[in-house]
This record gives sequence, C-alpha cells and structure tokens, in this order.
Amino acid sequence: MTLNVSIYSVSIFVWHQLHYYTKVRSYLGKIVDVTVFPFIYVNVSTALPTASVSVSPHGLLYSGETVTLQCDISDYTDWTYWWYRKYQLQSPGSPSKTISTLSDQVSQYQCQGRRTDRPQSSQRSDYLHISVTERPVAVLTLQPNWTQLFSRETVTLRCVIHWGGEDKDWEYKWFKESHSIYSKTKPEYRISPVYTYHTGSYTCMGVKGNKESKTSDAVQLTVSNQPKAVLTTSPQWMNHGDSVTLNCEVKESSTGWRFSWYKTVPYRAGLPSLLDKSYSVEPLSGYGTTEESYTLSPAGPTYTGGYVCRAGRGDPVYYTDYSEPQFLWSGVSLRISPNRTQHFTSKSLSLICDLKGNSTGWRLMRYTETGVESGCSPNWGSITGSTCTITSTVTWDSGVYWCESGSGQYSNAVNITVFGNDVILESPVHPVTEGDSVTLLCIYRYQPHTNPKADFYKDGVLISNQTTGEMTIPTVSKSDEGFYKCKSDQIESPESWMTVRVPVSSTSVLVGVVVGLVVAVVLMTIFLVLLCPGK
Repeated sequence: MTLNVSIYSVSIFVWHQLHYYTKVRSYLGKIVDVTVFPFIYVNVSTALPTASVSVSPHGLLYSGETVTLQCDISDYTDWTYWWYRKYQLQSPGSPSKTISTLSDQVSQYQCQGRRTDRPQSSQRSDYLHISVTERPVAVLTLQPNWTQLFSRETVTLRCVIHWGGEDKDWEYKWFKESHSIYSKTKPEYRISPVYTYHTGSYTCMGVKGNKESKTSDAVQLTVSNQPKAVLTTSPQWMNHGDSVTLNCEVKESSTGWRFSWYKTVPYRAGLPSLLDKSYSVEPLSGYGTTEESYTLSPAGPTYTGGYVCRAGRGDPVYYTDYSEPQFLWSGVSLRISPNRTQHFTSKSLSLICDLKGNSTGWRLMRYTETGVESGCSPNWGSITGSTCTITSTVTWDSGVYWCESGSGQYSNAVNITVFGNDVILESPVHPVTEGDSVTLLCIYRYQPHTNPKADFYKDGVLISNQTTGEMTIPTVSKSDEGFYKCKSDQIESPESWMTVRVPVSSTSVLVGVVVGLVVAVVLMTIFLVLLCPGK
C-alpha cells in the first residue's frame, strides 16, 4: 500500500513493507475480542525538487553571440519556468530561454519551477555565470603592400587574428565580394600570378571550432594590364655643355618602382630590344634607383640619339614595357623642303640627310602613331643619294623624322604635320635663340604666294590680328616658347611648337673659368702644405 500526502511543503511517503500489531480487549480477566492492525512506516521528506540551468553553446562566448539557456527539473512535470538575471525576476516562460545578443558584461542566471500541484515550487538553480569576451578581430594585410597590381605580378594576402589567446588552431577563410573563395589552416593566401579578373574587394576571418572572429576590413585590389613606362627629356634640344634630364614615369597610380635607363642602338639579334625590334638597347644604369630621373651632364654630341626607360619592382623583379624612345638632338643635319613643319596633302616633300665627317650607313627614320619605321621605302617615296622625296603627301606621313648613322650618330629631328585642310602655319623648323627675330606666316593651299588676313594664337589664346597674314616677333624671349596656330576665314591651322633656346653668356663662362682657377690654386696650396709638414 502506498500513501502520498502533502502538508505545505512536506511530503509523506508510505512504504509497501507492512508490519502488524494486535489489540486485545478483555473484561474481568476474559478476552472479549482481538483486533489486528498493520504498522505503517511513514517517511517524511522536506527537500523540494532542484532546478538546474545549462547554456548552449558552452565555453568561450563572444559579445553579440546567441545562446540558449535550458532549465531542467526532475521528478515532476507541468512546471512553469521562472527566470532570474542578476537576481531580477523576469517573465515566466518555457524551459529554454534564448538570448539573441549577449552583452559584453558578466551576467548571472537562475531558474525555478512553479505549478499548481504539490509541490508547488522547486528550489532555484545554482547561479550560472556567463562571461562574455570581445570577439577577436581579423586584419587583412598585403605583401607587398600594393593595392594597384598588374597582370602577372604576385601578391600574398595575410590574415592576422588579434585577440588575447594563442595564435594557433585557427582556420582562415578568405572572401571576394563577400563570397567565400578559399579556406586553409595557414594565415596566408597567395595569388601568383594575378590577372585582371582578380580585381575586387577582399576580406578574411578566423574560425576556431564553432567560434568566428570579426570579418576584416575590406582591401580593394585593382589589377591592370602590364603598364608602360613614359620617358620625357628636358630639354630635348641641347646646347653644348648643357645638362639633360631623363624623367621616367609609370602613368598608372602605383608605388614601389625602381627605374632604369637605356640608350638605343641599331637593332642587333642577341641584345635586349624594343617589342617592334626597331632598336636594341644598351643600359645606362643597372637595376636602377627609386629616383625617377637620370641626368646626362654635361651633354654633348655623344649624347645625341634615342633613349628609353623602364621600371621594375618586386622580387623576382616585375618589369614594365620599355617606354617609347625619346631623342636628343644637336646640330642641324636634317633639312626639309619646303622648309616648314606643316605641309598640305598631295604635295611634294623632300628630306635631306647631310652626311658629315666619316659617318657611314645613314638611314632616314620616322616615328609615327604606329611606331618607329626606317628607310625611305617605296611606301614613302624615292631616294636619291641622301635625299628622300615623298611625291604626294598624305596625313599619315605626319611624324617625327631624323637621320642616324650606323656608328650611333643622330641628326636633329623635325616634327612634320601633314594636314588635309586649306590653311597651314609656317613656323621655325628648328629651335630659335633668344634675341632672334621670328616671322610666322598663315598660308592658303590655293594662294601660296599671298598672305590673307589672319588671326594668330599662342597656347590657344588670341595674340594678334594681322591684315597681311604674317606676324613678326622682333626679339624672341623664352616666354615666347609655346604652341602657335593661325585662323583665316574661319579655317584653322594645326598647332606647331616653337622652341626658344637660351644662349650661354660669355660672362657666365668667364666667371666659371675664374672661379675654377681660384679653386685650383687653393687646392694646390693645401696639397703642398700637407706634403711638406715641416716647412
């Protein structure tokens, strides 16, 4: 027999094992009746059911994570669950409680069960301490640290996890435009070689078990086709004794370059050459320097000729293409007839190479939009001695022309423009010297011997209205250097550049000589004193 009774919070349990006793009634010494009663052993427990609380996932918790608390009460059912956070009673609910965003503070949680039947409540659970750690931060770096890359370069993406624990057991994930692209246990992701389709925004994160770091800030990679170096020279026309500066630049926005300079020579198999094999190149410097300029000082006849540059960076070295050749000119050994830089189409044009000294193997060269070409081929015109004649000019005859010898001597260059309209500007073919007088003419195709009324412009700004179609600058200065054009009857000529050279003054030369002599005397005196210390 089992008996359950509840008095307040006391439970009475009756065990199934029974013992008996006998009650005898007697009267005047005689037995009247006998009654047998069983013994009932009652076990009284005052302990309430105990609630327990657990958390999932357990272990290290990060700020912002979602966890689930579970309240368990044994022996009885039909509980309503009450939750406490930091001793504060919260609303009743189910046995599980979800916390969607953990704060970064330590929290304590308890649960308790309540119901209408007896026992009416359980004991509260022990405190569950939840400690929240700031989520580790991932930092994405590049090696080399260039966000502007070029096809066939190499880049390594490195993911560094910043947190308070040991830097091990992490798995690293990389993303491009938020799409997973790679996962490995090493913190480096190498792309070799890169191509234009690798352009994009990259991020990374660390994963350890079921824990994830914060996603790194995005790094934008831009991959372009192989760049080309651009070489400029200053000045392009030399006076004897001048210094000439070669400037090399990679037009695309990028860093880390070292620059090298080369002089062009006639093409020879086995030597480094330009892509179109118009020239071979000989180095002026080795791997180069981070400086973007190279100085030829003092310049002289041996420096005339073509120059190219290129840039390299990284290890192994990644090189740009060679620049287009630029030429330094001195003297006047290429003449043209008619003697002007602008020419009409369908006209005759002669180019004469003056062969000076013992130079042999001269050839006429030109540089156009399609590249460098050599010789006076039938496609150009006809050659007689050292004269190349273009019998009927066309617009694609426009370009830079010069003469060069097999021994590496170069003439001056002439920039020729062939124009299909009816007005051209006649301007100096070669640089003019400060103090000279210069006359510009506006010429009509069908009236070559008359000069109609014309307007003249310098660098796009109107500078003169002339009734005779010509404009004279009586004394040229360096400030007159620039682009000139003319306009007549609303027909405009092309622009032509006029170069103004500053002569080396005799006074400057004399001062230099005197200073040099004084310095030489002082150095000689010091040398003699050191040589004879006892005298």
